[in-house]
Amino acid sequence: MEAYKGKELHIYPTDYVLLDIETTGFKPSESEITEIAAYKVKDNKVVDTFSSLIGINNPIPPNIVEITHITDDMVKDQPKIDVVLKDFKEFLGDNIIIGHNVTFDIDFLTHYSYQCFGEYILNDYVDTLRIARKLLPNLSHHKLETLSKYYELDVEGEHRALKDVDLTYTIYNKLKELEDERISTIQDN
Repeated sequence: MEAYKGKELHIYPTDYVLLDIETTGFKPSESEITEIAAYKVKDNKVVDTFSSLIGINNPIPPNIVEITHITDDMVKDQPKIDVVLKDFKEFLGDNIIIGHNVTFDIDFLTHYSYQCFGEYILNDYVDTLRIARKLLPNLSHHKLETLSKYYELDVEGEHRALKDVDLTYTIYNKLKELEDERISTIQDN
């Protein structure tokens, strides 16, 4: 799948689309996307929001319902993946993508984009998971929930796409501040 996505960047862009998806499982070929959410950010400010549940073809496994709190009733009358993905791709444009463990999201989006439209999502991306591992090596792990608690963020509603987008946006900015402090300290010495 690596050849079918953009490049991972090691920068802190000020203009980007920060995204998160919820799915029925862990493999794009065996699972469906139930929700897509994103912030469009320009000059470090959120300027637009995208959020949609997606009508799926199969029941959501009980363990996934327990994690996401997305039920079959919630998605049964929602637009199908081709409609939501078309709108999302327009929202995304050619922006850099940011997300937490974002290759998971990109793999799903690329899989369904190819299925629906015969094209890949080739936007370059920044992964906040990798940034957190580099900047906060003393944490036992770097899951979104762990980082949210580390930064004392309210995790109520976590594992819904828009809430996870909001948490990731805050964490990204805190990690960027930490990197800026480290660079400043190095330059001062």
